[in-house]
Amino acid sequence: MLFSEMDKTQLNKLHEELKNEYENIKDLGLKLNMSRGVPSVEQLNLSQKMFDVLNSDSDCNSENGTECRNYGVLDGIPECKKLMADMMGVEPSMVMVGGNSSLNMMFDTIACFMTTPVCEGAKPWYEVKDRKFLCPVPGYDRHFGVTEYFGFQMIQIPMTDDGPDMDMVEELIKDESVKGMWCVPKYSNPQGITYSDETVKRIANLKPAAKDFRIMWDNAYCIHDLTDTPDKLLNIFDEIKNTDNEDLVIGFCSTSKISLPGSGVAALFTFENNMKVLKNKYKFQTIGYDKLNMLRHVRFFKDIDGMKAHMQKHKEILQPRFEMVVSKLKENLDGLGVIEYRVPNGGYFVSVNVMKNTAKRVVELCKEAGVTLTNAGATYPYGDDPNNSNIRIAPTFPSLEDLSKAMDVFCICTKLAATEELLK
Repeated sequence: MLFSEMDKTQLNKLHEELKNEYENIKDLGLKLNMSRGVPSVEQLNLSQKMFDVLNSDSDCNSENGTECRNYGVLDGIPECKKLMADMMGVEPSMVMVGGNSSLNMMFDTIACFMTTPVCEGAKPWYEVKDRKFLCPVPGYDRHFGVTEYFGFQMIQIPMTDDGPDMDMVEELIKDESVKGMWCVPKYSNPQGITYSDETVKRIANLKPAAKDFRIMWDNAYCIHDLTDTPDKLLNIFDEIKNTDNEDLVIGFCSTSKISLPGSGVAALFTFENNMKVLKNKYKFQTIGYDKLNMLRHVRFFKDIDGMKAHMQKHKEILQPRFEMVVSKLKENLDGLGVIEYRVPNGGYFVSVNVMKNTAKRVVELCKEAGVTLTNAGATYPYGDDPNNSNIRIAPTFPSLEDLSKAMDVFCICTKLAATEELLK
C-alpha cells in the first residue's frame, strides 16, 4: 500500500513500529561504510601480481628503448599510450599518459585554461568574471568541487534516460560566458545512465557561442560492465574527427578501478590543438610521469583483451553486490511510493531518489544506526539538491554480509523518514 494513501492512524501505527525496529538496529552497534565508490579488498587482490612483473632481473626499457627508470617522456611510453588509446577507442597520438589520477588531470586542464587561452582569440578563463560551467545532475561531486574551486557558476542540467537535457544545453551555450560541461557518458555517476547515440551526436554537433567552450568527457566507467548485456556508447571522437568541432572534447580515463586506485594510470585524450596547449603547460610541470608504473601495467595486462578479461573478474565480484542492493530495494520498498531507482548495467553506484524532503534525514538516521552514506546533496553543485531526495549508494567496498545489513538499515531509515514527513 502506498504510504501516501494511509490515514493518520495507520501512519502513526506504522511509524511506531518502524521506530522500534530502528532502535533495535541501533543496539547492534554496526560500523559500515558505503560513502564512496571504493574497490573491495577482493578487487584489489586481482592486481596483486602486478608488483611481480618488474623485479631485480627485469628489463626496464620501453619498446622504443626508453629507460623507464630515468627522466623524460612527457606524454607516456608508447605501449602504454596504445593500451589507454585502445581502452578509449582513439589513436595513440591523441593520448597523454599522466600519473595515477584522472581527476588530477581534469583539475590541471581547468587550471591551464584559467591562465592560458584555450584557442586563438580567446581569453584566459580567469578574465571571464561571470564564467559558467554546465553540470548534469545528479552528478559527480568532485567535478563540481573542481569548478567551484576555480570560481565558476555551476548551472544544473537535468539528466534524462538518454543523458543530459540537450534542449537545455543547446539553449544555454548561446551565452558566451558558458565555458564547458562535465560529462560521464557511460554509466554516469551516480545513475548509471549511458548517453544515447542521439545525445552523443547532439553533443558532437554543438555550436557554442564561446569558441573556447570545452566538453570534459570523463569516461571513467568505459569497460566497467556488470551484466552480459552491457551498454554501448557511441564514440564521440569518431563523430567530431575531421569536423569543425575537433577541439570541442577533451577525454579522461584511468585504471583506478581496474588495477589499483592509488597506483593506477591516468590519461587524457584529445585532438592536436588542445593537446598542444596542454602539453605546453605540462612541460613546465613535470619532466615525465611514472614510466615504471606505465610499464608495469602494460606487462601485467599485455593488451586491451587482457584488460577486458581482468574486468570480467571484477564483474564476478561486483555483480552479486549490485544484485543484493536491488533485491533489498525491491523486497522492502517497491510499491510503497517512497523511492525511485535505476538498475544500472555497469559503473559503481546505484542512484536512489527517496521521498521528497527526506534524503538528509535518511542519511542522518543511517549514520546514527552505524551506516555511513554519501552526504545527501553531494550529487548536486554546492551540495544543493532542490528536492532533497537523491542518495548515492556505493555497494562495492563492503562484504556481501555487511552490505545486506547496511541495506536493511537503509530501507528501514527510508520508510521511517517517509512516515515522519507524511505526519508533519
